[in-house]
Amino acid sequence: MITVGEVHTNLLQHSTALGQEQSTEVLSLVEGEAVLTSRRPSLYAVSPDVRTGVDCWLPSARRRQLRGVGAVVTRAIITGGRIVQASSVIQVVAGERRQPWSHYLANPGVLETVGKLDSADLTAGFLRGNDADVLNLEAITGRVLDGVQMSDLLDRRPPLRAARTRLRWAAQVGPQPDREVSAVVTVDSPTLRTVELVLAPQDVPAAVAGLCEDLALHDWLLTMLSSLVEAAVTRSASGQEHVERLRPVLEHLLHLWLPGARVNPRLRPIWDRLEQVPGFSRQWNSSVNWIRDQISVGNMALLRDLAARTAVEQPCRR
Repeated sequence: MITVGEVHTNLLQHSTALGQEQSTEVLSLVEGEAVLTSRRPSLYAVSPDVRTGVDCWLPSARRRQLRGVGAVVTRAIITGGRIVQASSVIQVVAGERRQPWSHYLANPGVLETVGKLDSADLTAGFLRGNDADVLNLEAITGRVLDGVQMSDLLDRRPPLRAARTRLRWAAQVGPQPDREVSAVVTVDSPTLRTVELVLAPQDVPAAVAGLCEDLALHDWLLTMLSSLVEAAVTRSASGQEHVERLRPVLEHLLHLWLPGARVNPRLRPIWDRLEQVPGFSRQWNSSVNWIRDQISVGNMALLRDLAARTAVEQPCRR
């Protein structure tokens, strides 16, 4: 058995942070089903599950043709009224033969193979393959996120520009029930990360998906901040223009850095290890402090220029 998923993360296309009621309206993706919300430690809203039936070949590093049938479960999430995510997950299990669609729809989030399942081969194919004619969680997840961003309730005037990132993950049950959970995170491109997890049998797919959503959220924040700092360092700009480019991060996103706040306690050791190497929070705090210093220097320069202009104008008024 193997569980795979994909998370897309981006800045919500709106000029202000959404409140609880607005987030609920935007995430009402399935008629008659409720949007779940919480306010602690920050505003958090989750859409009902969107189910997508699939009957396709599965990824394979060895180019095996293994068919899978089931219903992918995707949900959309808004955090802090500012960051939007779409997260797809499906558990792949060995099946025997093709069943009627009613069987698969009655078991959403489970994909059954029509043939022998090789978990290692599927994991390698899913994380590192790029075939267009196999299970495509990127398309399914992206479609849900696009639907949220196109909501008529959004004004499409975000306070800053940021790229969408993707986190693709695969989780297998370890050979020993009491083995400690582990994760290997790989940066495949500026916008794609892959995560390979080894879990215990009691770690349910929903909890694992929640961990990966939290990883994706904070990776997006760190990626966005790093690109902003890099652009500020390499571009020549006036002091005030420099400050105005950096200020939106502190105003709109700084308070959303809460790694592991919603992660299942059994899976928190994964976050703890990521805080040691490569040190997500250390990098975040370092970048935030640099931005604050730049804004302070820019403000001091602005006040100095203002004082100099005032001193020049005052004699003219006598």
